[in-house]
Amino acid sequence: MTYKTKLGLNENILAALSYVGFWITGIIFLLIEPDNKFIRFHAMQSLLIFLPLSLIIFIVGWIPYVGWIIADFLGFGALFFILVLVIMAYKGLMLKIPVVGSYAYKMIYQ
Repeated sequence: MTYKTKLGLNENILAALSYVGFWITGIIFLLIEPDNKFIRFHAMQSLLIFLPLSLIIFIVGWIPYVGWIIADFLGFGALFFILVLVIMAYKGLMLKIPVVGSYAYKMIYQ
């Protein structure tokens, strides 16, 4: 069962969109949807996963000679990871990533 949100879209769509823009959309949906816990969980998980990952990719990219190659592989892995999380959120599932998902769940639901 999906519920309407302040933006007028179904919660599954907004939960999926919270992953599309990496951690930026996570912050946006945390601010826009203060009442819907399903969207807030996915937005918080997006923020907690992709902010550190973005920083790691940025730092690794500065390693001489091979850093940009490693950063590219990490980036492609992140895009695949985003695709999986978007599909799961759109289906209405709360896929908890082992450490980060449990922390996000505690922050939102307790």
